[in-house]
Amino acid sequence: MADNPENGGSPAQPDAPVGGAGAPEHLNIKVTDNNNEVFFKIKRSTKLEKLMTAFCERQGKTIASVRFLFEGQRVQPADTPDTLEMQDGDTLEVHQEQVGGC
Repeated sequence: MADNPENGGSPAQPDAPVGGAGAPEHLNIKVTDNNNEVFFKIKRSTKLEKLMTAFCERQGKTIASVRFLFEGQRVQPADTPDTLEMQDGDTLEVHQEQVGGC
């Protein structure tokens, strides 16, 4: 009976993904405003507000004066890479916010 393989540990295999190890937890995201490219490494669950603020601080811009786009859609500060289904190496575009017109 001591050789019984069902000794309480067989459901959890050592090579089974634990804590999301099957998918990379961090993503490398490129942020570009057509003049500058900045690369960020962020977690999939991190709000993009953190990345947006860091980019603006590095470029000397205010977050209210620019807009961030991913695949043509505006990125909101509360969005995360998971909610936008971003992949490693994806790019966020930064454009100057237009004011005025009529």
